[in-house]
Amino acid sequence: MFSKTTLNRWIFIIISFFIITLILWNTSLLFDQLKENERAKMQLWASAQQELQEIQLSANSELSDVVLQVLTSNTTTPMILHTHKGDLYDVRNIKETKKDSIQLRAARKAMAEQFSQEYKPLEITFQEEVLTTIYYGNSPLIRSLKYYPAILILILLLCFAVMYFFYKTSKSSEQNKLWAGMAKETAHQIGTPLSSLVGWTEILKTENVDPDYIVEMEKDIDRLKTITERFSKVGSIPTLEKKDIVKETKEAYEYLKRRSSKLIQFSIDTPSKPLYVNLNEQLYGWVIENLVKNGIDAMKGKGDIHISISSNSKNAFISITDTGKGIPKSKHKHIFRPGYTTKKRGWGLGLSLAKRIVDEYHNGKIKVSKSAPGKGTTIEISLRLVQD
Repeated sequence: MFSKTTLNRWIFIIISFFIITLILWNTSLLFDQLKENERAKMQLWASAQQELQEIQLSANSELSDVVLQVLTSNTTTPMILHTHKGDLYDVRNIKETKKDSIQLRAARKAMAEQFSQEYKPLEITFQEEVLTTIYYGNSPLIRSLKYYPAILILILLLCFAVMYFFYKTSKSSEQNKLWAGMAKETAHQIGTPLSSLVGWTEILKTENVDPDYIVEMEKDIDRLKTITERFSKVGSIPTLEKKDIVKETKEAYEYLKRRSSKLIQFSIDTPSKPLYVNLNEQLYGWVIENLVKNGIDAMKGKGDIHISISSNSKNAFISITDTGKGIPKSKHKHIFRPGYTTKKRGWGLGLSLAKRIVDEYHNGKIKVSKSAPGKGTTIEISLRLVQD
C-alpha cells in the first residue's frame, strides 16, 4: 500500500513538472516575441526621430504627418536619449523624482547603462556622425509579464496541493471507516463464543478440576473481554479517566511477561510515586502490547525488552526499548503509516493504531526516540500530566 502511494506521488510530481515546464516554455516564447515587437517599434521610432533631426539640421523640408504620428504614438516604452553634442540626457515615458541637476544626470546615466543590458542601443546618425544614442527598456506590459510565470506556477501548485490534500483526506477517511467497521464487527463476533466460555468455566468449577486451571482460564477470558472492548471503541471517542500511568504500565508489563517466551528478558524502571494522566486504560494497554510485540518480532523471539517511565513538570514519558534489528533513520516517520510493515504477513496496522490512540484519543505524542540498524529501537510515548 505504501509503495503504491509512493508511485502515485511520483506520477503526480512528474505530471506537475511537465505542465509547469510547458507553461514556462510558452511564456518564454511569448516574452521573446513581445521583446522583438518592442525592438521593431523602437527601430521605427528611431527612424522617425532620425528624420526629425535631419529636417532640423537641413532645414529644407517639412515634417510629414506619418513621422509626427510615429513620434507621438509611443507612450509606453521608457527611453533615454543621449545627445552627444553637449552630452545631454533626455527622458521619455519615465517618471522622475525631484532631484538637483547633478543627481538627475547621474540617475539618467545609470538608467541608460541598465537599459543597455536589456536592449542594444539605437543610434541616430547624420552624415556618418552619431548625433544621438537611444537607450530603452521594457515597457510596463513586459515588466509585468516577468512575474506572470511565477504567479501562474504558484496558483497551479496551490490547486495541485488542494487536490492532493482532498484526495489523501478522502482516502484516509474511507480507510478509517473500513478499519473501524472491521474492528466493531470483530468485537461483535467475539462476543458470542466469549459468553459460552464464561458459562463453561462456571460448569468446570462444579467438576473435579484443578482450581489453578480455572483461575488461568478466567484470566484469559478477562483478557478476551478487554480485547473485545478495545475493538468496540475503535472509531468512537473513548472515555478518559484520571489514572496512574505507572500502575497501568506495570499491569500491562506483568501480563506480557507471563505470556511471552522465556527467551525474552523483561525489565522495567519506574518512579516510586504515582504519575496521573487522563487515560483509557484498555486502549493504553493495547498500545503497550503492540509496541512490545513489535519489539519481540524485531528480535525474532530472543532478546531484551526494557520499559522505563520518567517525567518532567508537564509530561510523563514511557519508553519501550528492544534489542532488535533496528530501523533506518529514513524510515522513522514511515513506520506509523497505515499499511507500512516489514513483516511478510503483517498488515501494518499495529503501530498506526498505536499512534492514533496516543495522538488523537489521548492528545499525546509517540515517536521513534532512537534507533539504528543492528542497535535496537526505543519508542517513546509522552502524555500530559494531570496535577493532583
